[in-house]
Amino acid sequence: MKMILLRKFRVLILMVFLVACSMHIMIDLLPKLERHGGGGGGGGGCSCSHAPSEEPRTWGKQGWNNKHTLRILQDFSNEPSSNVSSHSLEKVPGAGDKTPASRRFEQFGPRGDRRRQFIQDSAATKNAPVKGSRLSALYEHPLYRRAVPTLTDEDTLFNVNTDIRFDPKAAEQEWNVEGNLEEFSPTGALTVDSYPNWLRFHIGINRYELYSRHNPVVDALLKDLVTQKITSVAMKSGGTQLKLIMTFHNYGQALFKPMKQTREQETPPDFFYFSDFERHNAEIAAFHLDRILDFRRVPPVAGRLVNMTKEIRDVTRDKKLWRTFFISPANNVCFYGECSYYCSTEHALCGKPDQIEGSLAAFLPDLALAKRKTWRNPWRRSYHKRKKAEWEVDPDYCEEVKQTPPYDSGTRLLDIMDMTIFDFLMGNMDRHHYETFEKFGNETFIIHLDNGRGFGKHSHDEKSILVPLIQCCRVRKSTHLRLQLLAKEEYKLSTLMSESLVRDQLSPILIQPHLEAMDRRLRQVLNVLSECVEKEGYGYVVENDLSGHRGSDRSMR
Repeated sequence: MKMILLRKFRVLILMVFLVACSMHIMIDLLPKLERHGGGGGGGGGCSCSHAPSEEPRTWGKQGWNNKHTLRILQDFSNEPSSNVSSHSLEKVPGAGDKTPASRRFEQFGPRGDRRRQFIQDSAATKNAPVKGSRLSALYEHPLYRRAVPTLTDEDTLFNVNTDIRFDPKAAEQEWNVEGNLEEFSPTGALTVDSYPNWLRFHIGINRYELYSRHNPVVDALLKDLVTQKITSVAMKSGGTQLKLIMTFHNYGQALFKPMKQTREQETPPDFFYFSDFERHNAEIAAFHLDRILDFRRVPPVAGRLVNMTKEIRDVTRDKKLWRTFFISPANNVCFYGECSYYCSTEHALCGKPDQIEGSLAAFLPDLALAKRKTWRNPWRRSYHKRKKAEWEVDPDYCEEVKQTPPYDSGTRLLDIMDMTIFDFLMGNMDRHHYETFEKFGNETFIIHLDNGRGFGKHSHDEKSILVPLIQCCRVRKSTHLRLQLLAKEEYKLSTLMSESLVRDQLSPILIQPHLEAMDRRLRQVLNVLSECVEKEGYGYVVENDLSGHRGSDRSMR
């Protein structure tokens, strides 16, 4: 009797298992059957994802509430696995491997020449100049209205067909399904203009700039960095000081650097440059300075007041970070995380009582979709208490650099000079590496990442930062002319910076002595260039990049 009951029980278990398997198979096959039945055979069936009587389903109406829907456009970030590479949270695939994100991105297809400016300057009329604004007057100056060359597929980081519409429901169904991706028909209602601002920023990157001068997406992205709901937080691996990776409700990501010093504090005189604090306001000011110099090589950065309890502790899944939270004797919420320097109870970051300032820098595209190459800065410091770098003891060091690829041709050496001027104006001594987008080879700009150690001392001008310019005596004509313009009273650099920074939520970003220091340093840069012209001649020192070309082998003589 017991054996019979046991056999019946086994049969019952087997039947339940078979029914469950059948249900799973039907659930997996049903979406494909619906697509084939609705759109195949030319029978006039609706190939869209909604019934004819329903409104088209857009991501905006669905509220972006499905994670897999956004994964087709996401998997972007920008921080390196080390402190010099990329903000990537995932392992970079091999050359022959493609992540689901990269396969999905390819579904957009190539775009035509007539659509190349669909992001850049598409709505410039919305940003009409304000009367009385010196900043608006600057951007109307001819030096700030020079167009980049006509873009080809090789000049854009991503090639996107703006006529293709995307169906988020179909994308969700296909996400974990193995099969031919060509079966997917993008016929939904999502267009390029409906993309989140972080993605539109990524799509607008090209060989010559991270973003165009009058791109409305940049200001929209800055607003997103301040207003978007933070859904998750994790510590960034690598680096010397604590940085957090924040993910937003629209699946964008940004690097958060918390406030460590007040605006009035200067770097202690006994601090080495490599042990200096990373300042959140320096990251914000660097973005605005880069924009005013018309380099446009710093990703958008905005200041934000963050609730440490609700927007960090309560949403993090990082146990190591969560365990470092505590309440101080003054009843303020504090945490310190894990890093090489300044991550201890003695150097804890405390709110008032749980509010803390910080900078949020928008991520660049993930390395799986847009690889970047890391280069050692030829004028890298020794990062040692006693040793000096070769360029500090050899006055002819630049001659050796100019014989070394990629500085022996093209525009790379001129890019280094731009970066040198940028760093000197900020007082940033911490430029050990730099990055470029691999797709564009050596003929592209340097990305100005990691500027947190700028604006540390307004009372001291570190002349050694200018050594590359002093040794090489090379500069772009466009850069030289803009520096001369910013030295004039009507376009005074400190006044323009003050006007630009007041738009940030955490204004004031810089105290007046830092603004005045930039004017003083600008005069020193122009003096160095004047001495170079006297010594070498204008034709040798100033490379004419305003005549339609971006450099020549002659510039590297």
